[in-house]
Amino acid sequence: MWNGRRQWKTPYLSEDGEALSQSATIADVMPGELLSRSVERSLLSTPPVWLAAYTTPRHEKAVARHLSVREVEHFLPLYQTVRLWKNGCKVLVAFPVFPSYVFVHVEQSNSSHLLDIPGLLTFVGAGRTATPIPDAEIEWLKCELPKRKFEPHAYLTVGNKVRIVEGPLAGVTGILIRHKGAMRVVLSVDLIRQSVAVEVEASEVELC
Repeated sequence: MWNGRRQWKTPYLSEDGEALSQSATIADVMPGELLSRSVERSLLSTPPVWLAAYTTPRHEKAVARHLSVREVEHFLPLYQTVRLWKNGCKVLVAFPVFPSYVFVHVEQSNSSHLLDIPGLLTFVGAGRTATPIPDAEIEWLKCELPKRKFEPHAYLTVGNKVRIVEGPLAGVTGILIRHKGAMRVVLSVDLIRQSVAVEVEASEVELC
């Protein structure tokens, strides 16, 4: 019988039938094989990584709500734009920066348990293995992107490659473009082949 102090009140018989001391702990009486399995499980535990969850179109926010209910850390970057309704009213609406994607912070081995969430189709990766996204990419999306003007942009693979050398995004590389007289750097999340254009000053960038 367990007394709440990791000790047995009554004697516990060994494999030879000999009574063990009442002060024997679980470690003393637990078979070695069970102990090794317990240690193995703890060693197999891995730190969470950022994965890209691919969703049904226009279900990004619903998937994010389900993740919130399950208390799973996630990130759904949004941008705001003005839309004109049929009645002539202008409304500020938030849309996903990367349509059909939600970033999820979870142990890679446990990601399959989330595939029962309505609208979550798969995790992006090679074959059946989800590929982690570098923490640095998620970090600048979460912390630095909101500090600047930005909007979604078509994924680019060619153009003048530049490096941002000043400000919060220093060190980040992307493709330089001009939009409505302003300079922007198109930053990409290569795993999901999606990009976002961030407004910069000429003094903040240099050619790579």
